[in-house]
Amino acid sequence: MTKAIIGIIGGSGVYHLPGLEDLYEKTVSTPWGEPSDALRFGRIGSTEVVFLARHGRGHVLSPSGINYRANIYAMKSVGVTDIVSVSACGSFKQELAPGLFVLVDQFVDRTYARASSFFGNGCVAHVSMAHPIAPLLQARIAAAAEAEGIAYVKGGTYVTMEGPQFSSQAESLSYKALGYDVIGMTAMPEAKLAREAEISYATIAMVTDFDCWHPDHDHVDVTTVLMIVTANADKAAQLLARLLRDFTAEHESCPIGSDRALDAALITPAASRDPELLKKLDAIMKRVSQP
Repeated sequence: MTKAIIGIIGGSGVYHLPGLEDLYEKTVSTPWGEPSDALRFGRIGSTEVVFLARHGRGHVLSPSGINYRANIYAMKSVGVTDIVSVSACGSFKQELAPGLFVLVDQFVDRTYARASSFFGNGCVAHVSMAHPIAPLLQARIAAAAEAEGIAYVKGGTYVTMEGPQFSSQAESLSYKALGYDVIGMTAMPEAKLAREAEISYATIAMVTDFDCWHPDHDHVDVTTVLMIVTANADKAAQLLARLLRDFTAEHESCPIGSDRALDAALITPAASRDPELLKKLDAIMKRVSQP
């Protein structure tokens, strides 16, 4: 069995994790560049935790300027087995009101300016993204929310836009008509890279607004978003603290194989793989490259 080490990636308004004991920081360099910030290590109860501020402290990185590959590689290189992503989002449904947490289980990727894979020419891999959320990890988050009396909805589709601008009304109405639930700017390619890295991944989407489809809320602005994010910060910390206190000591094997995603993904034979790319893939490929 593998020891469970939980990575928390905090989005807008979530720049630290209160309650971490034995806290220390470490700057981790990767073959893919520098992560968004130093990694913060600690524990809550007996669970080891690694926290990363997705936008950096001071919110200095835009959604398109985040080095997602470096962030996920850094998490993998320090032994993280499960990642919980926390992000602000807009809602396309009346019942998904600001302040609610949505534990999404599907993504639609509408980004276009981001590197979305560790693999490429010289070592080709195609991981399955049919079910992008690790179900056991999502169930643990739901159980923690139940235990703390925090309102949440389990399931939903998160569409990731490029940003940094908010949606036009035409875009918002189109996404609503397609049946999507929430919209944000950071879940992709983060979830794809976590799958390639064989890290179980789940998202807590914190609803901050109704995007711009709603007749009574016809636009969204940063002031509104930050007001809701600030109001939810303590609630998010409460949820994460409960999740981490109750977490199992050993990583649970994922029933959909998110922690063994490369078993059926690598298509380039070992003899044909580019040695230079393999060096950059060291932490990602270690399990499948061992004899």
